[in-house]
Amino acid sequence: MNFNKKLISGEFIKRYKRFFVDVRIGDLTVTAHCPNTGSMMGLLKKGNKVWLSEADNPKRKLKYTLQVIEDQNSKVGINTHLTNKIVLDALKKKKIKIFKDLIEIQQEVKFNNNTRFDFLLIEKTKRTFIEVKNVTLSRKKSLAEFPDAITSRGLKHIKELLNARRKGYETYLLYLIQREDCNKFKLAKDIDPEYSKLLEKAVKKKLKILCYDCKFSSKGIKLNRKIQVLI
Repeated sequence: MNFNKKLISGEFIKRYKRFFVDVRIGDLTVTAHCPNTGSMMGLLKKGNKVWLSEADNPKRKLKYTLQVIEDQNSKVGINTHLTNKIVLDALKKKKIKIFKDLIEIQQEVKFNNNTRFDFLLIEKTKRTFIEVKNVTLSRKKSLAEFPDAITSRGLKHIKELLNARRKGYETYLLYLIQREDCNKFKLAKDIDPEYSKLLEKAVKKKLKILCYDCKFSSKGIKLNRKIQVLI
């Protein structure tokens, strides 16, 4: 997944009203859009280096969008709108080996009146729903965690994936770690115990888990290594 333009570096000042961040670019302080509704725990430290994209639309209210924060010398992608684009790029390029026999990839597919899943993969012998979660939290060296806040939406997706499983679909939760500094992944049980309990039960009922980290470059972000899941 490539950026349209080269990103602009700056220094993080503060986040407020959930979707706004102040960033210093040289001698100028700008307000940028923050495309992440999560807590972004551990990342919002004044003085952290950040990277912004500049909007092509001159009429847009906020000219810049926050894309990457550097945390302890590691880049972290915070834009949740890019998560599915990174995964889609990997699926098209057959980077996720277990889905190498794809015939068709559908996005934002309606499962029922209350739920859409991020992807429906169609292969010769099966159909697979995938729900993707963006991961940025790391409280211990080399360990990524999810979630970084209580997630009622995450609970709903687990329940609906189990419903899809009962109807004959293969079902996956794919955790995309938008970091380069983690080689293991686990659930943040202290942050959302209910989510952790339900997912552990769902895994026993054959909901499958995938986890990958990302690789950053000046051009963009791409899916990188398969990461060990500790569930």
